[in-house]
Amino acid sequence: MDENQVVKLAQQGDQEAFSMLVKSYQNKVFGLAVNIVHNRETADDLAQEIFLKVYLSLPRFRFQAEFGTWLYQIAINHIRDYLRKHKKEKDDLRLDDIPEPGSEEKEVSLKLAENQEEERRKMLLRQKLEEMPEKYRLILSLRDIQGLSYEEIGKILKLSPGTVDSRLHRARRLLRKKLAPFLSQEGG
Repeated sequence: MDENQVVKLAQQGDQEAFSMLVKSYQNKVFGLAVNIVHNRETADDLAQEIFLKVYLSLPRFRFQAEFGTWLYQIAINHIRDYLRKHKKEKDDLRLDDIPEPGSEEKEVSLKLAENQEEERRKMLLRQKLEEMPEKYRLILSLRDIQGLSYEEIGKILKLSPGTVDSRLHRARRLLRKKLAPFLSQEGG
């Protein structure tokens, strides 16, 4: 069954069809949210709220765009609303990835040090992304993290593919510039 058929069933009140749509998009929506707000719990709440909005708005979906594009527009608008309301709050990502102590302490210690270094780099990247204008953070998340095509991003953000390309180029250049002092310290 193709996605449009599933959407039509969901519009008619089929809960299983809506569950299929949620399963198809939940990781992408959560990933988008966590890449923008940098907090897993907040991103999880936002994803749930987004799917509630999608569910309530589903009867108004008219197949003028792809379902995924429409869903991303709702997600981005909801996340933007959240950011406007909580502009001053700074949330940190929880450190869930620290391994449990194992049998060989030397190996565990090395792994822990590697994880801490990786987490430090991720935090630096998140910090520098946070310093960037929203339009650049958003386009980097959609392209480089979510893996969407220029055309999909253009539809979601209502931009031409050329504008997507130039904005993405500027965003990457700005991010490189922000990270350059740290990369040169670490040898690239």
